Amino acid sequence: MKSNILVVDDEPVARQSLTDILRLEGYNATSALNGQAAVEYIRMHPIDLMIVDLRMPGMDGLEVVQVVNQISPETEVILLTAFGSTETAIQALRLRIHDYLLKPASPAQILASVKKGLTRHAARSRIGNLTADNDVDRTVEVFSFKDGTTVDLSRREIKHKNKVEHLTPAEGRLLRILIENEGKVFSHRELVLLVQGYDTSQREAPEILRPLVSRLRHKLDEFPLLSERVVSVRGTGYLYEGDANKRSMHVSPDKHG
Repeated sequence: MKSNILVVDDEPVARQSLTDILRLEGYNATSALNGQAAVEYIRMHPIDLMIVDLRMPGMDGLEVVQVVNQISPETEVILLTAFGSTETAIQALRLRIHDYLLKPASPAQILASVKKGLTRHAARSRIGNLTADNDVDRTVEVFSFKDGTTVDLSRREIKHKNKVEHLTPAEGRLLRILIENEGKVFSHRELVLLVQGYDTSQREAPEILRPLVSRLRHKLDEFPLLSERVVSVRGTGYLYEGDANKRSMHVSPDKHG
């Protein structure tokens, strides 16, 4: 299925040429001549990625991004500007944009950024779907094993007899993702996105993830039956192979952070 991209620019030539380039690449691209029109369009149509000019009359690019983050938080954003500044770049990054490009950006630069943004969008969508599937029964917060080990995901706590290990929030998120999606292989990049909250390259992701996995594995070493189920898939990522028995606990996962 074609990805939906919206180009927002008050300059007709720039707007039309970029839209045409995207269509030639096979994307379902449309355009809006100002920020207000972009916001109204996104209210009515699903948009995977938006390319927006910073300087526009009326709503400027940053204001558009602020509104879009509220009404369509899954939409990735590329900000284009001819007036780059450190302050503007920091503002843009705080607004959770995917990329920040200086005009005149070449078609190759823009297309490379678009491709990366859509990869990020797809990963976030996959993760969101998995989370939605797990929300069917959010009362299952404790996993128990035949040797007596228990994993309490809401408290980020692992117990076996008199041994107790507490996980950091990041360790807890990583273990939750794996254990709640038994048998599913997650790439390094997907795990960085879900656990740490930001996108990175396929090359950098393993380096970012490795220290976290190492710390988690060190704690899991105290619980061999659990430890052996967190499996590294060579060159790809990680999966959880397990037969833990779930038992329902009426615990809200938000109560314990």
